[in-house]
Amino acid sequence: MNAPASSPAFQTANPHALAVILDAAQTRSIIASRDIFDISGTKLWARDQPVSQALQRKLMDRQLRHPLEACLLAEDGVTAHALVHSLETLLSRDGGLTPLLMPHATKLLREAPHLPLHPVAQLLLTASQASRPEAFEHAVEAMALNGALAIAHDASRGDVRLAMLGGLLHDLGEMYIAPEHGEADVEHMLKFESYQHLVVHPHVGKLLLQQLTDYPPIVARAVAEHHERLDGSGYPHCLQREQLSPQGRQLAVTEAVLAVLRSECPELARASVALRVVPGEFDLSVVGPIAQAARQQPLPASSLTPDEMRVRLSLLDAALHTAHAGIVALASTARSQALMDALTLSQALLARLRKGWAASGLWSGGELAVQDAAEIEAVEQELLFRLRAIRSATLLRAGKLPAGDLQSLMVLGEQLGA
Repeated sequence: MNAPASSPAFQTANPHALAVILDAAQTRSIIASRDIFDISGTKLWARDQPVSQALQRKLMDRQLRHPLEACLLAEDGVTAHALVHSLETLLSRDGGLTPLLMPHATKLLREAPHLPLHPVAQLLLTASQASRPEAFEHAVEAMALNGALAIAHDASRGDVRLAMLGGLLHDLGEMYIAPEHGEADVEHMLKFESYQHLVVHPHVGKLLLQQLTDYPPIVARAVAEHHERLDGSGYPHCLQREQLSPQGRQLAVTEAVLAVLRSECPELARASVALRVVPGEFDLSVVGPIAQAARQQPLPASSLTPDEMRVRLSLLDAALHTAHAGIVALASTARSQALMDALTLSQALLARLRKGWAASGLWSGGELAVQDAAEIEAVEQELLFRLRAIRSATLLRAGKLPAGDLQSLMVLGEQLGA
């Protein structure tokens, strides 16, 4: 297979991806599959030569004739057999995914050996498995869950394989950003600087698949959309409804579920709350199997008394009112259109959030039962997470602002991030 000529996106070696590949090369056999030349024709590395730190020095600031990823080969890399083994390991564990995966285990194991592993994808998956095992485990979980959701909707075998492939590859773009900005850390802390870096990874993943592999365009598009939301509150492009492909809508649900299951409260009930709490955010036809599975699980135990539950609800209500008042106050003094646009988004997201809490019925003022405690705790956790997410989305939409507006927006951010 001929390596493609370098595109602007991959004309130089990405330092973060290269660091992961070099780290993996300490325990895996990664070699040059062809001679590596810079754009002027200078030979930098010979075919069949193992990758080493010396390659990193030679690639520094060099534009390449062909993308580095297309010039390397993982000789003992991830194989279809290895994917099946990883899937079997996942299925053998008892965890939050178990109720979603086990009904479809046989079909998932049947399709996994048939997933095509393009050499570039195999290289990056191998590097991830060796250097960032938690990222590879996340990829396998997404492969399994996205496939299970496709099976639950009676997808054809071909579409199930595409769904599994999209799940497996969806976060390859993360390898191209600094590791401290990855989802495993950022989505809990949601520091804005990290958020700015994180939001580009779906687009990088799309470019990677489009330009360096021969995978179907439908897979690259789904990867690009796996953090988008139907209401336009996602990233990186704030797409809405019909702008999103069915595969992207499903992969967004898969990613959202896995984000909850790697949090401090990894219950399926919490994942179900997260998917339903903001009306119009996720495709309910995809959410259905997850909500159904969550209802069939025993609720986690809670030690909250009815009085403590009322206090929690009051604090949640106060947090929403404080955020709303802060947005209104800042809008009255905003001096730039960029800030007004950001506050409009923030207000819309907060209104949807409030609508979701109202629909939960927990604000009705009626008697609270013991079984309500688990849902209240799930609602509380999701509310605080969503307020921080609104803060990051607002700051991202605002972009560069005059000093006065920026300072005011940061004050609002502190309220939303409380």
